[in-house]
Amino acid sequence: MRKFAIFLVLILASCVRENQPPARQDDACAILDQRRGWMRDMRRTEAVWDAPISVQMAIIWKESSFRARAKTRRTYFLGSIPRGHVSTAFGFSQALDGTWADYQAATGANRAKRSDYGDSTDFVGWYMAKSNRVNGVAMDDAYNQYLAYHQGQAGYARGSHQSQDWLLNVARQVQNRADMYESQLPHCS
Repeated sequence: MRKFAIFLVLILASCVRENQPPARQDDACAILDQRRGWMRDMRRTEAVWDAPISVQMAIIWKESSFRARAKTRRTYFLGSIPRGHVSTAFGFSQALDGTWADYQAATGANRAKRSDYGDSTDFVGWYMAKSNRVNGVAMDDAYNQYLAYHQGQAGYARGSHQSQDWLLNVARQVQNRADMYESQLPHCS
């Protein structure tokens, strides 16, 4: 019975660890050492959608800080009664319900989950390819890919981001992070 209890504790501890975001998010190699299967997922996305791994990682970093079950902040009625979340964004990719449903319909990935890293990277790649096709955004242009990702295809085409200095600063952060990851990835084992 004691061995079973120890085994159960070890299993539960590994589950808790797996649900925690990577500790050193400014180091691509440390992230990939901590999450061994993620490189395989990102390579598959790169092969299917031509989405650079560094850009996939930078977008997911900004959207969820690599948290599988990330949600937007809660809203409150009268300051203390929870009403829900700001939006339906969820998971690694922070995809909205409707956009995720579009992705599932377009790709046939009906069982895909936003809390699954591989499914989320595939979604990011799909969305990047759509931004490239619809708005001409280069696949390796993390700055404009993020703006299109955040604003949606129509919002990006209208230039709705141009008057939002805070968002342009965030897009610069994403570009800087993608550049950093790009320089680190060749050195990962």
